[in-house]
Amino acid sequence: MAKYYKRVEGEKVYLSPICTDDVDIFMSWVNEPEMAWFTTFYSQVISRVQEKDIVENKLAVDGSMFSIVTQEDDRVIGNCNFFKIDALNRAAEVGIIIGEKDCRGKGYGSEALRLLLKFGFENRNYNNISLHVYSFNERAIACYEKVGFKRNGICRQAIIRGNKKYDLYYMDILAEEYFTANEVV
Repeated sequence: MAKYYKRVEGEKVYLSPICTDDVDIFMSWVNEPEMAWFTTFYSQVISRVQEKDIVENKLAVDGSMFSIVTQEDDRVIGNCNFFKIDALNRAAEVGIIIGEKDCRGKGYGSEALRLLLKFGFENRNYNNISLHVYSFNERAIACYEKVGFKRNGICRQAIIRGNKKYDLYYMDILAEEYFTANEVV
């Protein structure tokens, strides 16, 4: 039996329903200091039990968490999900992590995010998909802008790392922008 399923497929990666067997991998990513720097987990240590609860609770609530898997060798390299889903207003926030160091900066994240947007706009019928990003995460900002997100707000000095203060950027993309850019009818 296959561990991963090609729910939304791209050239380099595909999105598969998350596999709870991968909890140890996910836990290692969020506890890696370099990765944690860019996440809300920065000041925490996440145990296996906590990570398993996060994954299982997310699956129980809405099933909108995916593993990012390489087409070449079916290797899980990250995950992405929708959260803060507002069904009435057809809106959601997204989060994405490329956890495997050797896979960062190679286009996997932007392709995975495009696939997640495809699922959100074409399958879930969202109208607005948003995210927030720390101002020092230049690689992520470039990725988000590349796939069509636009900056729509700023929360000044909202993030503190050590003695430095950073801004928090808010970004979003609308269904009409997605469909126009992707020529989907």
